[in-house]
Amino acid sequence: MKPLANPWAKSVALLVVVSLVASCGLPRVGPNKREIFAGSVQKQGDAFVVSVNDRVTRATSVVPALGFSESFINAGVVGSDTISAGDTLGLTIWENVDDGLLASTGANSTILEEVQVDGAGFIFVPYAGRLKAAGNTPEALRRIITERLKDQTPDPQVQVRRLAGDGATVSLVGAVGGQGVYPIERPTRTLAAMLAQAGGVSIEPEIAQVTVIRGKHTEKVWFQDLFRDPRFDIALRGGDRILVEGDTRSFTALGATGSQSRVNFESQTLSGIEAIAQVGGLLTSSSDPTGVFILRNEPSDIANTVLGRNDLQGAQRMIYVLDLTQPNGLFMARDFSVRDGDTLYVTEAPFTQWSKAIAALTGSLTAIDTLTTAPSGL
Repeated sequence: MKPLANPWAKSVALLVVVSLVASCGLPRVGPNKREIFAGSVQKQGDAFVVSVNDRVTRATSVVPALGFSESFINAGVVGSDTISAGDTLGLTIWENVDDGLLASTGANSTILEEVQVDGAGFIFVPYAGRLKAAGNTPEALRRIITERLKDQTPDPQVQVRRLAGDGATVSLVGAVGGQGVYPIERPTRTLAAMLAQAGGVSIEPEIAQVTVIRGKHTEKVWFQDLFRDPRFDIALRGGDRILVEGDTRSFTALGATGSQSRVNFESQTLSGIEAIAQVGGLLTSSSDPTGVFILRNEPSDIANTVLGRNDLQGAQRMIYVLDLTQPNGLFMARDFSVRDGDTLYVTEAPFTQWSKAIAALTGSLTAIDTLTTAPSGL
């Protein structure tokens, strides 16, 4: 009679395991395709589920446009000879007498080094008084000083040298070869030249963004566009602040992909197929190529265009479906643009859950069989 207990025990154990699996479910990476579709607006959910086609691709292909405004582009190049407030000047004055106004005994020249142009643009020269320097060239200032001095000393000769000054500098910070404050000189009067002077960018050019802060205005451009479009190589102004940083856009990858993480963009534009490749592609053992989803909050104007409506207001929850098994599925994924903040989610193939159930049942029965066949004395 004792051997009959073993088959009965296995049957009871099988029923228990099946009940547990049915009630508790099996581990998985997230919702399956059926559950995602069940949350659509069409089924009283709160998200629009849309299959990607050429029309949807065109309506959603919004790439962030970076570039400088006309006021930045049309700003003229500051001449390296123009004196600005904060500049430092060097003056030498010769007098055609042995005992001049400025020269010491036995000398006929006076050197005034590091004459600072004040915030209002003026300098002070002994016997010439307070003179307007900002906005003039060194040659124009030379004539002004000469005119002021000629009534007090015969035939004065004046030399004006413009040295590097605080008022003609820009600051560079961020991902550049050498951060610091740089003077605007003849070779470095434009943005690209100044970046080169600072050692260039120290990150991948494809993701480098250059921000120029001028007073209360802040504008940004892609580093590569400085060379693609000469208009963006703008003239600099004293006091400009230049920041170089990497692209901060990212998307999140979840589900049956090679990697589940937050992923930074590696180029100015990113397609669905590139996003999948960045996270290691689909898992051949468990991914469902018919269940590739892009989730995002879409602005109302784009959502209305995609859905053929005009009554939606505010951001809309959109779920775009990519079916890579379709004849043109890979082309659709290649043309569909992924945007900042998107979530890429890949569902598991249906057979994956069956495999897990069978593995769970097989493993449980093996354990039960071990227990039921163990010696009764243990």
